[in-house]
Amino acid sequence: MHTPFLFYPHRSAMRVPSLLLTLFFALALPSGHAAGAERRYEIWENEQAPNRGVDWSKQVARGGPYDGDWESWSYPIGNGYMGASVFGRTDTERIQITEKTLHTEKPYGWGGLTSFAEIHLDFNHQQVTNYRRSLSLNEAIATVEYESGGIRYQREYFVSYPDNVLVIRLTANRKGMLSLVVRPEIPYLGREDRRSGTVKAEGDLLTLAGTLPFFSTNFEGQIKVLNEGGTLAADADKGVIAVKDADTVVLIFAAGTNYELSEKMFSTKTPAEKCDPSRFPHEEISARVAAAQALGFGILKQRHLQDYQNLFGRVSMQLSSEASSDPTSILLEKYKQGDFNVWLEELMFHYARYLLIASSREKTLPSGLQGVWSQYYITPWSGGYWHNINVQMNYWGAMSANLAETFEAYIAYFKAYLPEARQHAVSYVSKNSPDKLAPGEDNGWIIGTGANAYHVSGPGGHSGPGTGGFTSKLLMEYYLFTQDRTYLKEVAYPAMRSMSTFYSKALVPQDGLLLIKPSASPEQRHKGEYYVTVGCTFDQAFVWENHHDTLVLAKALGEEDDFTRKIRNEITLLDPIQIGASGQIKEYREEVNYSDIGDPKHRHISHLCALYPGTLINSQNEAWMRAASKTLDLRGDKTTGWAMAHRMNVRARLKEPAKAHAVYRQFLQERVAPNLWTMHPPFQIDGNFGTMAGVVEMLLQSHTDHIEILPALPQAWLAGSFRGLVARGNFVVNAEWREGKAVSLAITSRVGGECRLQYSGIEKAEISDDAGKVIETKRGEGSRVAFDTTPGSTYRVTWK
Repeated sequence: MHTPFLFYPHRSAMRVPSLLLTLFFALALPSGHAAGAERRYEIWENEQAPNRGVDWSKQVARGGPYDGDWESWSYPIGNGYMGASVFGRTDTERIQITEKTLHTEKPYGWGGLTSFAEIHLDFNHQQVTNYRRSLSLNEAIATVEYESGGIRYQREYFVSYPDNVLVIRLTANRKGMLSLVVRPEIPYLGREDRRSGTVKAEGDLLTLAGTLPFFSTNFEGQIKVLNEGGTLAADADKGVIAVKDADTVVLIFAAGTNYELSEKMFSTKTPAEKCDPSRFPHEEISARVAAAQALGFGILKQRHLQDYQNLFGRVSMQLSSEASSDPTSILLEKYKQGDFNVWLEELMFHYARYLLIASSREKTLPSGLQGVWSQYYITPWSGGYWHNINVQMNYWGAMSANLAETFEAYIAYFKAYLPEARQHAVSYVSKNSPDKLAPGEDNGWIIGTGANAYHVSGPGGHSGPGTGGFTSKLLMEYYLFTQDRTYLKEVAYPAMRSMSTFYSKALVPQDGLLLIKPSASPEQRHKGEYYVTVGCTFDQAFVWENHHDTLVLAKALGEEDDFTRKIRNEITLLDPIQIGASGQIKEYREEVNYSDIGDPKHRHISHLCALYPGTLINSQNEAWMRAASKTLDLRGDKTTGWAMAHRMNVRARLKEPAKAHAVYRQFLQERVAPNLWTMHPPFQIDGNFGTMAGVVEMLLQSHTDHIEILPALPQAWLAGSFRGLVARGNFVVNAEWREGKAVSLAITSRVGGECRLQYSGIEKAEISDDAGKVIETKRGEGSRVAFDTTPGSTYRVTWK
């Protein structure tokens, strides 16, 4: 069995302060990419978003009611805790609010995201001109501008992570011209989930408060209405506040529940006991609103921009020669008709970075299937964390796109559910390998597919226990990119080793091999039933990946014991990859020809996860690479949104730029809404994030023993540049290319260690340090060089 050697330098990681990061990037900018010339990215329209309301007759993916205007036309803003969808209306503005911890029972009986609130702003501006609404990706600020009755009106909306509030500022170009009614609503009251609540208006404060009894969730939202000039009147009976003849109005909104992320949330089996019914979020929300009010709009905006731009500003990428002047929906429609403007491809990459920052931050819950946005009573597929690909795809590009902090949300979530995942391992081993159960000792941990803020499932059904290794791969990747030694010791190595402990107990001897039994390739059916077998590629490959990664981390820590020796032997008995008679990677051991078993055009390509996000299939085994390519050819690209994104990444790993770019184009033509949210359908954010990872994978790879520049560059991107992408080993990479050839390359080493580079002709180049001194390099096989680095230093490559 082929075992690729993965090289990763192991040095103490450090968090680089934002000022130092800025200095690194300024010093390492490729030629032609001047500091201060940052491109502006926005999605925008010169028409209001339609708002025809929900359609209760249309259910989608076990969810409802459906709202096509929310899904396709509203603009999302968020801070990881909550999300807001802005319509930009001039008659009655609609701002739909989602808070990640408010869940109802359905659709599966173990919780699902549900809409938190609707905020309506009644302006009654019916006749308007010079209208424009936009969402700035550089600033994470939504804006609405228009004229009515000779007055120019402007609104700004943002959701601050530092202060955890939604802020809206309303202005006019003449004093005394702002009049509106602020009218909040608790959606879906009186339905079968028995949620209750009231809206109260007193002074300048609106309070929405209630209970959703399934999890004993108490929720509250507060809107502070602050006016300069004019008058303000609260109507206690209607639960509204009317503002008349003001100069400026600022709204501050905060929301929360009595949810607390903890082990108890997952181990408690009675839903109503998960949250403390005697605890209410009132004091915490009141304090948050008061603190925001004390700061004032200017400082709130400054703090928001400083926080957000520290993340978004780390990366630039230029694939197109110029920005499009078309409204976003027109740009997209032209693209769908065959006008393949590369600006849209570039814009989508940056939009995904924006969405990841908006939906997943260090102290929040992770980004779910719909990120942090749901107008639904019952969110499709619960809006949760699906561990047979979707939550993984959400974070595939987080580290390489220089947003490792966004994954910290999942690390905290993992720590909370881990005790329950250990119980799932005990249950699995007790049922399937009772002779291997070790009472009172570590039996490992394992999870199944479905999970959310309140629940994590065990393995079984339509997906085998490979879901565990699929998940632990994310934990491994965070270490490989950050080189955080504390995380390695406290989280990564214990997690990987414990997962290997479970797999060692789950493997059963058969025909001289060790195979997972029962085993299932996610969601594949045969003859109408989910197909359960022994040792399918998905499960076997993720046992290999986890065992291999455990050994890599053990070596980094200098660990060697009976267990590491045991799994080193087990890894040779997995036989995870087999090639069938059609030249395909077999999905099942018993498969002969392609599609003998299962849907030949299935959305999942789980047997290719060993190529991406895994590393088992790689260029050191060309036969496997050819078979993977053949498998994709047979599978086809006519599929769902996120499944296209996976195919894009796999094609990039195969170094097939034309095919990777072709599926990206198809994705943009078939699976993107006018607001650039991506569709399964319905809306699933994993398509946004998956294609973001795919763009990086086409430009930078580092999953084996070297960093490779422009490994899958398509013809449409023959000139361009990127700055701030990250390779494993915590190397920040900047590059510029023309006519498909790199003309400038700089590497910033955040934590030191040996840097290994691969690019055609690099063995003939000079590499110099910050002082301009040419450094000594070691020649590798082919076009590869290696050199030692020091933390904080930048190295430039110059071709002779």
